[in-house]
Amino acid sequence: MKLATFVHRGQERLGAVLEDKVVDLAAAAEELNESRPREALSGMVAFLEAGPAARTLADSIVHRVTAAKKPADAVLSLSEVALRPPVPRPKKLFALAGNYEEHVRETGGGTADRERRSPRVFMKPPSTTLTTPGAPIAIPRIGRKIDWEVELAVVIGARTKYVTPAQAKERIGGYTVLNDISERGFDPRPGQEYEEWDKFFNWLNGKWFDSFAPCGPWLVTADELDTRSLRLQLRKNGETKQDSRTDRMTFNCAELVSWISQIVTLEPGDLIATGTPAGIGHPVGEYLHPGDVVEAEIEGIGVLRNPVVAE
Repeated sequence: MKLATFVHRGQERLGAVLEDKVVDLAAAAEELNESRPREALSGMVAFLEAGPAARTLADSIVHRVTAAKKPADAVLSLSEVALRPPVPRPKKLFALAGNYEEHVRETGGGTADRERRSPRVFMKPPSTTLTTPGAPIAIPRIGRKIDWEVELAVVIGARTKYVTPAQAKERIGGYTVLNDISERGFDPRPGQEYEEWDKFFNWLNGKWFDSFAPCGPWLVTADELDTRSLRLQLRKNGETKQDSRTDRMTFNCAELVSWISQIVTLEPGDLIATGTPAGIGHPVGEYLHPGDVVEAEIEGIGVLRNPVVAE
């Protein structure tokens, strides 16, 4: 099932995406006089927290709506709603550095061999970096070298701590697309020397600018998507820059969930962007500029499209 968070008539809603339409699940449940508890349809996190019962309820509603072709008011065209990030307000947003060996090589790093290292996890502030499908990526006032990174993002479906990779699979609620926008040349003290730790934090802080995590357009539930070898692509102004597959990840989705759960408790709605393949702009000196349009696409999910503007 494809699930979207959207705004219609000023209200944020949860919907099931059917081709070019979206079923407002809570509105449909009300119109159909659905007797089962509807709290799980109030938003994406509530849906994830409710577990299989929420999916059963949503499936029933969608079946009844499509079979009877009513209630018509609960079925909206995607063109008449404003999509939000699938999880509009996640508590945590994690991301992976160097999780594709091809990307490690293009940036001049050493091997990404899983036997010689652990996952390199960092965080982005979700309340300000996460942005809406179609919303602009804003080049900050001090931005110099703004780059792109298409990534498969895991959405946590249940409270998770100290799980094995096998157990982690059962804690994944779904998947979406995330574009990990990065400032590759962040230089807060131009002309001054930097220590090694300064260089690391400049790299990290370059991930934190507002709007640097476009996400969407919707979530695909884990039961409907095999992530072992999905095609990932990124296009800048229609020209393909990244084109790879998820089977080239050093650590797969379940392994990453397991690893992070050893460090911190994962909660429903938390996001984990699983790293990017080769094809970023920095190695060839190509960056984003106002007027550009970026499309991040993952097979089985969809296209995340964002224009680029000056802040």
